Order: sequence, then structure tokens, then C-alpha cells
Amino acid sequence: MADLEIAETLDCKGLQCPLPVIKTAQAVKKLAPGQVLELLATDPGVEPDMKAWASRTGNELVSIEQTGGAYRVLLRRGN
Repeated sequence: MADLEIAETLDCKGLQCPLPVIKTAQAVKKLAPGQVLELLATDPGVEPDMKAWASRTGNELVSIEQTGGAYRVLLRRGN
């Protein structure tokens, strides 16, 4: 994943559901199709929320990594 180009990073650390989902939806709309958004969050609900949001919106969930209490989510904008 090191060769993946991040178009934008969205820091939602400290925010609780539904704010990370709302902010992600707003940020992805600004990207061109195929561009990747990096989301940083601390809410453990971000994992199921992002899986559901991606499948519902046609965007690709590239990866979710957890390091300590923080999550790093990579999402690729669909068409």
C-alpha cells in the first residue's frame, strides 16, 4: 500500500459517530473518481460504519488498519 497516492487526509480523531461518516461523505465528494481519501479516527465504530458506507455508496474500502487506539482507513472514490 506504500505506492498508493493519498489525495486528501481527513483527521476525525476524537469525533464520535456519525461525524466521521458525515465528514467522509463530504470529503469524498470533492475527490475525482479513483482518488484516495485517508481517514484517521479513534471511534471504534468507524470500522463497521465505513464498511457499510462504502458498500452503500459505491466507493471502495481499500483498507482499515488499527494502531493503538487509532484507525487509518483508506477509501477510493467510485465513479
